[in-house]
Amino acid sequence: MKWSEISILTTNEAIEPISNILHEAGASGVVIEDPFDLVKEREDQFGEIYQLNPDDYPEEGVTIKAYLPVNSFLGETVDEIKEAINNLIIYNIDIGMNKVTISEVNEEEWATAWKKYYNPVKISEKFTIVPTWEEYTPVHSDEVIIELDPGMAFGTGTHPTTVMCIQALERTVRQGDSVIDVGTGSGVLSIAAAKLGAGRVEALDLDDVAVKAAKLNIKLNKVQEIASVRQNNLLDGVNGPADIIVANILAEVIVRFVDGAARIVKAGGYFITSGIIQQKKQDVKDSLIKAGFEIEEIMVMEDWVAIIAKKK
Repeated sequence: MKWSEISILTTNEAIEPISNILHEAGASGVVIEDPFDLVKEREDQFGEIYQLNPDDYPEEGVTIKAYLPVNSFLGETVDEIKEAINNLIIYNIDIGMNKVTISEVNEEEWATAWKKYYNPVKISEKFTIVPTWEEYTPVHSDEVIIELDPGMAFGTGTHPTTVMCIQALERTVRQGDSVIDVGTGSGVLSIAAAKLGAGRVEALDLDDVAVKAAKLNIKLNKVQEIASVRQNNLLDGVNGPADIIVANILAEVIVRFVDGAARIVKAGGYFITSGIIQQKKQDVKDSLIKAGFEIEEIMVMEDWVAIIAKKK
């Protein structure tokens, strides 16, 4: 099969929403080339455990690459992607140069191209994300490994929004807790919650590709007795109760189901949200407070925000 590589030169701020647009358009795999990764300083206790090649990155801006099957609908799909990206301006998201290029790649090239960007990453004091095809020896005896193969699902576990969610789970999950992971993607947050001692984890995603990937990764990490995955639109039809709800999705989506989260989370429980750009932080805070949550902590990493909210 032939695949078309769509390459978008944009900004760091637009990474998450554009990646989501590509994912919803049926993109099979997303690669992010951010030159900031070449120069940013790492904290001593954790950081990427590999070398980056400057030749793989643009001189300015951020390049997002995705892969679409070559078929009779390709032109229409690309036009819809372009229109959706242009509409991000309505939400005050800076899309930068917004230069879109298309090229054709063979299936074998597509299947392996993105893997060179994905290596073992120590994302917190406890957790290290390790791709399934990499050999990795734990550095510390108490290090917790999450093996991950995102496949065609969105999320490798190393994006700042995911890292903050996992760090928030470390601070909030107690032994035996019930956790709901909304928009699970590759299942990494559900796996982390299970490894932190949660008694039951419910992973939800509207995309059947993500559901399959999450099921595979949960089984790979041997937490299938704790974590279950099913296809579901946000919290529709979910009754709970839950000690923790975690959602790493766009701010515009989070505010749509804050009331549902408030209904399901137990008193004293937590709603962890991320995928929030700085410009949307206040909107999410306001909606959380209005729904009956108290803002316990706001976490910031690069241009991204995560919020730990506690139900009164």
